[in-house]
Amino acid sequence: MKRKYEIYIGLFFIICLLPSVGLFFSGVSQSMENRETAKAPVLLEKDGVNKYFLSDTGKWFEDHFAFRNEMVTGYAKLMGKTLGVSSQQRVIVGKDGWLFYKDSLKDFQGTEQMTDRQLFDIAHSLAMIQQYAQKDGIQFVFTIAPNKNSLYGSYMPYYYQPFRKTEGNMERLKKYLQAERVNYIDLYEVFQNQHEILYHKRDSHWNYQGAALAADRILQGLGKQHPSYADRKFTVRADFEGDLDKMLYPSAVKPEEEIYYDPPAQFTYCEEVESNFAPKISTRSAGMGSLVMYRDSFGNALLPYMAEVYETAYFSRALPYQLQDLAQHQADTLIIERAERFLPDMVQEAPYMEAPNIEVPLADIKTGAEKTLEIADLRQIKQGDSIQVTGKVPADVLKDNSRIYIRVNDRQWYEAFPVSDADGREGFSILLPIAYDEENKFELLLE
Repeated sequence: MKRKYEIYIGLFFIICLLPSVGLFFSGVSQSMENRETAKAPVLLEKDGVNKYFLSDTGKWFEDHFAFRNEMVTGYAKLMGKTLGVSSQQRVIVGKDGWLFYKDSLKDFQGTEQMTDRQLFDIAHSLAMIQQYAQKDGIQFVFTIAPNKNSLYGSYMPYYYQPFRKTEGNMERLKKYLQAERVNYIDLYEVFQNQHEILYHKRDSHWNYQGAALAADRILQGLGKQHPSYADRKFTVRADFEGDLDKMLYPSAVKPEEEIYYDPPAQFTYCEEVESNFAPKISTRSAGMGSLVMYRDSFGNALLPYMAEVYETAYFSRALPYQLQDLAQHQADTLIIERAERFLPDMVQEAPYMEAPNIEVPLADIKTGAEKTLEIADLRQIKQGDSIQVTGKVPADVLKDNSRIYIRVNDRQWYEAFPVSDADGREGFSILLPIAYDEENKFELLLE
């Protein structure tokens, strides 16, 4: 009997030591999750011994121990087969092998929706960007890549049903975009009317056919001549590995079908690029015009179709949007693409763009107020030869569609970008062409 317990104890310790000992034989395991993994720990730094060395070592080991991907996959398979749930907190296991990003769940179910003020913040900020572009003769388009479960919600698990009964953020925002006269391309309407499934089952994005459809609709909205992919020949190859599949089953990814058009989009990269997910990409082609496009990961598959049409194109994932890119790249077109699940993030971001000044006299501004208001949490931040000023707006006088004006040093009035913090507090951000000075005076007015 004693011998049997000794064997059990020995096996227990072998299993516990396997991830560590395995490093010497199998090497460091590289996580395939869609996140930045911990860096190798450093004992000595420039200013002495790293006091966080042990915790850094623990984080690195957690991300890189031997057979990690196999163990993660095994646990995910066990949870999926026995309980029908996901072992990855960011992934939802749906019906018929479908996978979904969990950060789209709140909008899918209609919980914690954006306020009317936040929707106005997005729409009006886009209107200000559009006006900034159009004054230099630059065409502007804004579009939203729909959440996968907004289009294919029937594949979501039964315990997350029913689908919300009220309009989601995307549908509600559309009304504000119309009111602000933003040039908006409604891709949800386009995809909703298609019979084919145009998103990957085990990835969070559209496939190449879906991207071609989205590009076709955007370019139509711009009145831009472009090749049609509707009648172009294509081949289907089962070689696409989905991002959600890699996160959930890193050592057992199942390639799914992808569509490849023949011939592919005709363009060249201006620099060496590992993938279309690179933060900044420049391209050239035999097309006409110059494009600046701010996009997210949905732009990976969208990029080739846009690059083919413009002689020069610049694609950026940088946040906030750097509007000086327009002059630097001599753009005649500006496109902003954003995934539906990232709409709540837009209210917290003001673009890096010099504030438009208000030329009319103060008496001509229909403010509905007799005096300026106090600015809470006022901050000045140096930005080269300019300053960025941020602050909070009194909630008791702020309306859903209030525009925010700032007067500088008792002289010029400027319009600020409205922003909403993660905690729901409303404020503003404004880039001013003046030098930093602690004596600068700022006054707030709401229209």
